[in-house]
Amino acid sequence: MDRIFSGVQPTGNLHIGNYLGAIQNFVKIQKRENISKAYYCVVDLHAITVWQNPLQLKKETLETAASFIAAGIDPKKSIIFNQSRVSSHAELAWILNCVCRIGWLNRMTQFKEKAGKNKEKASVGLYAYPVLMASDILSYKSNLVPVGDDQKQHLELARDIANKFNHDYEVNFFPEIEPLIFGSATRVMSLRNGKNKMSKSDESEFSRINLLDDKDTIKNKIKKAKTDSETIMGLEAIDSSGEFNSNISIQRPEAVNLLNIFCGVENLSKKEAVKTFSGKNFSDLKDALTDSLISKITPIGMEIKKMISDKKYLESILLEGAEIAEEDSKKNLLEIKNIIGFN
Repeated sequence: MDRIFSGVQPTGNLHIGNYLGAIQNFVKIQKRENISKAYYCVVDLHAITVWQNPLQLKKETLETAASFIAAGIDPKKSIIFNQSRVSSHAELAWILNCVCRIGWLNRMTQFKEKAGKNKEKASVGLYAYPVLMASDILSYKSNLVPVGDDQKQHLELARDIANKFNHDYEVNFFPEIEPLIFGSATRVMSLRNGKNKMSKSDESEFSRINLLDDKDTIKNKIKKAKTDSETIMGLEAIDSSGEFNSNISIQRPEAVNLLNIFCGVENLSKKEAVKTFSGKNFSDLKDALTDSLISKITPIGMEIKKMISDKKYLESILLEGAEIAEEDSKKNLLEIKNIIGFN
């Protein structure tokens, strides 16, 4: 039986990139029959790798939990909790820090992107972030991790750490970790620049569609989304694997992004979407995408707003989930300590 773990940071209003790349897939996985347990975590320890306003962090932790439930994650079927309530994550992270190698972390491209030219001023937490992510997964001996395409390198590191632990202590304790990357929009890009990932930290609100956006806001953002001067491409843009070929992705990133988003929301293949819009103007695609987003996203946003007003309910969900996660992770941590020689 498979064990699932995945997490989302509580840092600002969640957007369709979070939904299409992760949360939507959590809901799909919930329907699988071969899952023993699924843990969906609000990763607030990861959030503080950069400074967070304490009151805002508490608010956004509840909003993220509300987003999980509003999108269709059932707290009776899946374990929803926030990371800081379960001490095993931080404790195991120290152990795994002693297994991980500096050279491995130096290869992590996300640290370079986030730290930029000021890496000497970045926190140690931001640098060691991938080890904590490995701890999140391995605390529950999870073997399947639904993530966006941009997290694949972190999953490979988690697998390397798990394998090194097993090798060093001559055990077969941690399972082989596999990323679950599926759907038509595994990496959603900015509406203002198709070469940049859609981000909660982008200064422009017009770069993203937030889950809490109303109909008029969605319509206005899609209307102003960047495009190019050509009509929409034909099937020659699709390669043998059903993806957009690399040349088109480089030359027409905004066109590819809008089509990818449409595919993700409507659960269509890229070939189906291109067939529908080939030779048409972007106004046709934008109109269809606007209708699709309003239909699929605004009901989630309305449900989030309703749940946010009931903080006691959300707190009870997080507390109950944390109690289960604490019990499960402590059992594994005790075994890990025995293997190392602590007990």
